[in-house]
Formats: sequence, C-alpha cells, structure tokens
Amino acid sequence: MTKEKSFFGHPIGLSTFFATEMWERFSYYGMRALLVYFLTDQLITGGFGMSELDAFTIYGIFTGMVYVTPILGGMLADKVLGQRKAIYIGGITMAIGQFLLAASATVNKTTGIESAQFLFYAGLAVLIIGNGFFKPNISTMVGDLYDNSDPKKDGGFTIFYMGINLGAFLSPLVAGKLGEQVAWQYGFFAAGVGMLIGVVWFFVRSHTLGSIGMPPKFKSDRIRLILKDWFSILTYVGVIIGGVLLVIQVWSSIPETITSWIIGVIAIGAVGYISYSIFTGTNGKTEWSRVGVVLVLALFNIFFWAGFEQAGTTFSIFARDNTNRMIGSFEIPATWFQSVNAIFIVIFAPVFSVLWVKLSKRNLNPNTPMKFVWGMLLLSFGFVIMAIADGVSNSGDTITKVSPLWLIMVFMMHTFGELCLSPIGLSMVTKLSPAKLVSTMMGVWMGSFAAGNFVASQMKAISIKLETVIGQEVPVFWFIAIETAIAAVILLTLTPWLKRMMKGIS
Repeated sequence: MTKEKSFFGHPIGLSTFFATEMWERFSYYGMRALLVYFLTDQLITGGFGMSELDAFTIYGIFTGMVYVTPILGGMLADKVLGQRKAIYIGGITMAIGQFLLAASATVNKTTGIESAQFLFYAGLAVLIIGNGFFKPNISTMVGDLYDNSDPKKDGGFTIFYMGINLGAFLSPLVAGKLGEQVAWQYGFFAAGVGMLIGVVWFFVRSHTLGSIGMPPKFKSDRIRLILKDWFSILTYVGVIIGGVLLVIQVWSSIPETITSWIIGVIAIGAVGYISYSIFTGTNGKTEWSRVGVVLVLALFNIFFWAGFEQAGTTFSIFARDNTNRMIGSFEIPATWFQSVNAIFIVIFAPVFSVLWVKLSKRNLNPNTPMKFVWGMLLLSFGFVIMAIADGVSNSGDTITKVSPLWLIMVFMMHTFGELCLSPIGLSMVTKLSPAKLVSTMMGVWMGSFAAGNFVASQMKAISIKLETVIGQEVPVFWFIAIETAIAAVILLTLTPWLKRMMKGIS
C-alpha cells in the first residue's frame, strides 16, 4: 500500500474508491431519476404510457433487485473472483445495461412496442446483475483500508459516501435534463458513458490499492490484474449479456403461474444458501452475537428505506405535479429535485464525519444502534413536513402548487437521517462480520435495502387499500411518518441489548 500519500488524512486508496463510486452513482442515479417519468410518459412522446402505480411497482422491483444480486456477487468475490475482478465485471456490464435502455427509448412505441419492451427489460436485468458484482465489493474494499479498531474508519466511509452523493448530485442535472427535456435516450446514454469513465478510472488508479481485492490465492507481489484475468472478466460479461437476452426471450413465453413458482423456488433456495453460508462461516459466541446485531439492524434498515425511497416515486410525482417549478421564464426540470438530497450529503457529510470524531474524543459518540434511532426519527419528522405540504397543495378542489422549499426542507431532514444511518451501517457490517464472511454479510445488508425499496414502491398502494378497510382516507405521507416513528421507538428500547451483543465494538 502506498503510505507516503494520503487523501484528506486517509489512505490514498480511498481516492480511487471515491471517484470510481462517484461515476457509478452518476450512472445509477441518472437512470433512476428518469425511470418513473419515462414509464409514465405518453407513447407518442417516447414513454410507455403506464399508470403511476404500475410505474412505481417496476421502479420498486428494479431498485429492490439491485440490492439482492449483491448477495451473489459478494459470495463469488469471496470465494472465486476477488473484489477487484468483480468490480470490473459489474462496471462494464452496467454500462451495457444503460445503452440497452437508451436503445429502448429510440424505438417508436406506437409501431414497435414489443421490441422496445424487450430492450427495456433486458437493460434493467443487465443493470441489476452488473450492480450485484459491483456494489458489495467496492464497499468491502473500502473497509479493508482500515483496521477494525481504527477510529478513522467511520470517517472514511463518510468520505466515501460523499463520492456516492457527488455522483448522485451531478447525474440528474446532466442525464435528467437530457432525458426529460431533450430525448429519453440521451439521458440513458449519458448514464452509460459515466459508468465507463468509472471503470477506466478504477483501472488507471489500481496501483493505489496494493493487494486489496485481488483474487484468492494470488501471489503476494501482484498489485494488478494480468491478461488471463481480463479474459475471464470479458467472458463473464459476455455470458451475462447473452444469458439475460436468452432468459427474457424464453421467459416471455412461459405462463405467469409457472414463472411465479420459479421465482418462489429461487427465492427459497437463495435464502437457504445464505443461511447455510452464515451458519458454516460463523464460529463462537462472539461472532454469532455480532452477526445477530447485523441481522436485527438490517430489519430496521428496511423501515428506513421504505420511507426514504419515496424520493423516486411519490416525491417525484409531487415535484412534477404539485410544486411550483417556475423561476421567471425558466422551468426547473422535475428530475433536478433528485439532486437535492445528494448536494446536502456533500455539504453535511464532512460535518457529520468530524462530529463523530469529536464526540468520540469526549466519550459522547452514540453507539451504532442509537445512531440508527436518530436516523429514523429524522426521517419521520421529514414526512410530517411532507404531509403538511401535501395538505396545503390538495386542500381545495384543484391542486395548489406549493413552493419548492417544502421539498427542500424534507430532503434536508432525510439527509440528516441518512447520515446517521447509511454510512454507519456500511462501516458496522465490515466491523461486526466474521472475516471470511464480510462480502456475504455486505450482500445480506444490501438485501435489506432491496426489501426497503420494494416496500417503498408499494406504500401508496398500501395507503389506498387501508382507506378501503377503515373507511377513511389514509394520507400516504402521514402513514409513513407514524410507522417510522413507531419503529424508531422499538429500536430505542432494544439499543442497550444490541450494544452488549456488539462485544466491545461500537
């Protein structure tokens, strides 16, 4: 490892991960900012003409599945590929996925809807699989830069989180505007180019990583991948693309009842295999106790993201239909609101990073479960603000467009909650997981994001169903505010027990 240089007082390798993840998130969030708008746009103007609830469901399945596949990607990296090869496979695959989405947007939906749908779903599937190789392994490599006892570790993950959000800030401004106001395909294409830049950067800067992330059983003096490694990387990419295209072609001809059974069997098998891996890879009371903490906090993580991910569904519709976006003669693109959370992260992440260190020196730093409690309470408070804004907008017979400051305030509260929970959670997994299960447990952690994202897409539908059950309107934002607050109170009561289970790691 290169030790004579540093990145804001951290190992120089953090700069490599920072920029690589920045470009990967540029790619992901650029596409995500467009997804619901693209799906609900009319056929004649290039979209698929879907209803909001149908678009929310596709959004939820996609954003959920990108957190499921990291379980497999983490296992393959641990046992076969190494994290570094997995990142290359994932990055190249995701770029191709974005280009497939761009291709789907170029097809005239009124004359070639089947071709457009094939390309669209292929693009989503390729993105999901590519993300599985990429996402858990770059986070694991960041953790490998530090010892578990290093007080800089949480700060390092917070800086890494700034890279994530710098990309998330820039992408709606570029890909969002291109897609929303020029043509959908230009937005998706820009997202794909961003991913390719990230892959090139990771390759050029790989010398800063030492031997971190190299394949199992590599020679200790190897710090770069060699020709045969690259051959296997491109082989994996080719198999993924070809396999996805074949499966989608076959899948469309299988009756829905059979596909439901297939999905169920795969899900049961996946859960069984993960459980077996954890059971065989965990030894002793201390390891089991710490793994238990990861699993409990993963459950509460679902509640947090079920609320937070309204940013891409109900918040997107509120920004488009209920928010006054005019500044003089200029109309703010609705996708630009997807950048608000990210810029707040970039602004406030250094503040929180310094805050944790300062509090630690004074023995006042909250333990990890307590930080989760604060994150969930801040999320709940944000939804109280959102519920009030929604009430103001829909108080009359017609919609009253409200100031964008309402959404900005909500995003700020949610940003504070995110900074108390998300980077801390990533750091927590690397600290509490058994050494040979770190990537697998990171995959499990990403699985809790998956569940949260899917539940988020169904919150509007759930609130509508509740209305028919109790015979009274259940505003979705009030519903989320209340259930998140209840979950936070439950976690607060469990915090002393979870702290003891962490066995000295805070």
